[in-house]
Amino acid sequence: MRSLVEGTDVKTRPLSVAILGAGAAGLCMAIKLREAGVEDFTIFEKASSVGGTWRDNTYPGSGCDVPSMLYSYSFEPKPDWSRKFAPQPEIVDYFETVARKYRLLPNIRFNTEITEARFDEEEGLWRIRAADGAEFRANVLISGVGQLNRPAYPKIEGLNDFKGVAFHSARWNHDVDLAGKRVGVIGNGASAIQFVPEIAPKVARLTIFQRTPNWCVPKPDRPFKEWEKGLYRSFPFLARIQRWWTWMMLERNYLAFVQGSFFGKLFEKAALKEMETHIKDPELRRKLTPDYPAGCKRILLTNDWYPALARPNVEVETSHIARVTADSIVTEDGVAHPVDVIIHATGFESTDFLAPMKIVGRGNADLNHVWARGAEAHRGVAVSGFPNFFMLYGPNTNLGHNSIIFMIECQANYIAQCVAALRNSRLRYIDVRKEAMESFNRDLQQDMQKTVWAAGCSSWYKTADGKVTNNWSSFTAKYWWEMRHPDFEEYALQGG
Repeated sequence: MRSLVEGTDVKTRPLSVAILGAGAAGLCMAIKLREAGVEDFTIFEKASSVGGTWRDNTYPGSGCDVPSMLYSYSFEPKPDWSRKFAPQPEIVDYFETVARKYRLLPNIRFNTEITEARFDEEEGLWRIRAADGAEFRANVLISGVGQLNRPAYPKIEGLNDFKGVAFHSARWNHDVDLAGKRVGVIGNGASAIQFVPEIAPKVARLTIFQRTPNWCVPKPDRPFKEWEKGLYRSFPFLARIQRWWTWMMLERNYLAFVQGSFFGKLFEKAALKEMETHIKDPELRRKLTPDYPAGCKRILLTNDWYPALARPNVEVETSHIARVTADSIVTEDGVAHPVDVIIHATGFESTDFLAPMKIVGRGNADLNHVWARGAEAHRGVAVSGFPNFFMLYGPNTNLGHNSIIFMIECQANYIAQCVAALRNSRLRYIDVRKEAMESFNRDLQQDMQKTVWAAGCSSWYKTADGKVTNNWSSFTAKYWWEMRHPDFEEYALQGG
């Protein structure tokens, strides 16, 4: 392994970094750059505050399905989480606190949406353009926009004809009073299972238009007791032990995502038992029973989804939607379902990654064109032909069993070392070799075939052609091991 970071005593080269997004990934990256001695960085954030997807998803019941102790940076633990699984407002508050504590706010350019970045090979820098026409330059471009930032809207005939109120769950309209309304929810994924139980008691009628059922298991949630918080505050090492114990327990769950595994069957057994406890109607049970292996789609943690579906004012409709009229949703069986409000719980444009931003590398290569058959990157962070460009939460770094914060820290540490190498070795740019990236992705996709993510169901983990572009194919421990230090033999190095 070739290292360029240690043992360098030459004069360092001035270097500027542009970070896209002030969510969990962007903030972590900035902190790691500062630790590496890189102070000339700017975070470009399209909104007016930090928090990323947690700032945006303000729907009722919004919260995390990863235990609170693990959904925080390892270097900035929070000993006083209110619950074992934190609610959305508390998570946003955590990231706002981190941004203030680490003096990141002066480095954030809010209300600045980046639409295009082009690499100038001669100058060895990125020319960046914002939506308002402003232009910026940086030696290094790092994306922290993640996979879950652009809401996906269904393409249904007649949606524009609807005279009621329609909105996406990720852009919740809090001005709409749902009390006494007839509500249609399109989709039944991770967001729906959180907000449906919250709104079901208020509405007159709630119809959930389900495409495929989910595997749902109980969520071991509860408030932390005051003595527990006091113990974690007084003895930080206990909170650290609890964090790593939680990580190990979740890491074990990866075994459930191996096709045909015993642990996968345990998940299915627990899910069916939970359903049978709350759903007595055999026809509704049939509708809610998946016909694919647990984990092929995201396994959902919930304690109140099934009780909500069992309410007399809630209906699960499995016939596909044919069209929308001025006041109803019409399914393919010809039935018109009257609705006053439509809520799109249809997830995100997860496999498009950086789109609609235009990222142009060497030889005028457009990243969206390069990724036309499915996004891929070297170790999830770099793309051949796009020098000095890195990503956090990029292709094949999502998880089905552990905390994405863990993965983000691995990536931020790796990228910070690459940036330090650029500075310390006075390089104009580094560019991952095509053969290194292809070898990495060939091995990754081969490993992926052993997992349930590659099974027959459709999910946001994969493209329409069936390529899994979002998930990591193994344990997070393996990713950590591979990301401890960059191997610069995998990169082409261009001197300054």
